[in-house]
Amino acid sequence: MSRVFLLSPANLGGRRAAQALSPRATFALAAALRSPDGAPLGDLFTFVSGLYFRGKLAYARRFAQPPDPGNPIVGDGVHVITPNAGLRSPDTLVTHAAVRAFARGDIDVDNRRYRRPLEASARTLLAEIGSDCDVVLLGSVASPKYVCCCATRAPAKSSATRRSSARRCTAHGRRNFRRSEGTQQPRAST
Repeated sequence: MSRVFLLSPANLGGRRAAQALSPRATFALAAALRSPDGAPLGDLFTFVSGLYFRGKLAYARRFAQPPDPGNPIVGDGVHVITPNAGLRSPDTLVTHAAVRAFARGDIDVDNRRYRRPLEASARTLLAEIGSDCDVVLLGSVASPKYVCCCATRAPAKSSATRRSSARRCTAHGRRNFRRSEGTQQPRAST
């Protein structure tokens, strides 16, 4: 069975994020963030949240079984939810400016700047992986901020699972899932 993972993002409002963004920081990740190329998103989130994100990323990389690893949208089957850019590969390079924009992003299903890119990315991913692929969310599963944007956009293991996700969203006052009018394709995995 094919399987892809969606990882909830790290909090970029804390002390470790401030360290990584400090112009005085000399460690490799901070220097890479200030460079024109940037640093891998997965490395940044691992540094910021430590063992929590590192564990999710290691688990996802170990157990992902993408249906077509050569597909640039599906990539290695591991996708990180971002505050304002939808789903991205953990290998996506991010710069200091991108991280500051992430830190300003409000991860809330009612925030269109968060929800629309995530919904568009989820639809694009769904079109590429098909209905026989499991989609596993690693993160705050009980939180509607991830489930509501992805539950009706990605295939669940069964219709009962989809209904359960929809009920959780409805219980949190999210009855209508609005679709984004535009499409935003995730950048190819690198």
